[in-house]
Amino acid sequence: MHELYQPVLAIIEQASRDIVLPYYQNLKSHQIDEKTPGDLVTIADKLSEEFIEGALAALLPEAKIVGEEAFAGDEAVLDQLADGQVWIIDPIDGTGNYAAGKPPFGIMIALAEEDETVAGWLYDPLTGRICHAAKNGGAWMNGERVTVPQDHPDRPVAALATGFMTPEERETLLAAAQPHYEIVDIPRCAAEQYPRLVKGTNHLSIFHRTLPWDHASGVLFLNEAGGKCARWNGSTYRPADRKKGLLGASSPKLWDEAAEQLGDIFRI
Repeated sequence: MHELYQPVLAIIEQASRDIVLPYYQNLKSHQIDEKTPGDLVTIADKLSEEFIEGALAALLPEAKIVGEEAFAGDEAVLDQLADGQVWIIDPIDGTGNYAAGKPPFGIMIALAEEDETVAGWLYDPLTGRICHAAKNGGAWMNGERVTVPQDHPDRPVAALATGFMTPEERETLLAAAQPHYEIVDIPRCAAEQYPRLVKGTNHLSIFHRTLPWDHASGVLFLNEAGGKCARWNGSTYRPADRKKGLLGASSPKLWDEAAEQLGDIFRI
């Protein structure tokens, strides 16, 4: 595990206990806003990010901090990701679910160095499940090292995040995927989707929008568990990269098969 595993987990657990869970299923209408159409933010998102940011700044004063809600106020914060040490915060991942009073939702934190993710935390406040990964140090779930399953069904299960695709892209993808995969609904929460790939509940995921707070920790977790998550051309996902498109799979073999079957659609 990363040397900061426990201190960061303690920060996440406090944010969950003191902010996220008390507001869960207790939000008033004036405490929920839209950043953009369909993209919600709640008072709990803002307070959680504020608390986590302050705690991480005390833990590692030299590191910069990029949070989802800070980005909503000033997109230039992404420019900080290119170099140095950077904390990446998603104070509540799956806000749409959270605001509706239903699971799943999570808290996600990643630590990047020179635009490479070196540690990640994915936390489920309702169950207390903590998924963690450290670069070249493996993937862990609730303190136990985890690896992806070795066996996969002939018709793998695919969760395809198409919400940010054009109607044409969505139709083309579904038409190409349906002959090869069992397509299921996405959880609308990356903090849940990446563990599903590691556990083998799902075997394939496609993400179109790839903002760093949604994916930096999850990509590392999946890759360190023995799966594969990368851009369509096979290149490494980097937090400062503003490209679209990620393909994640429960094994490199499944990734290669999906890239061959579907890659011509989104290879950008």
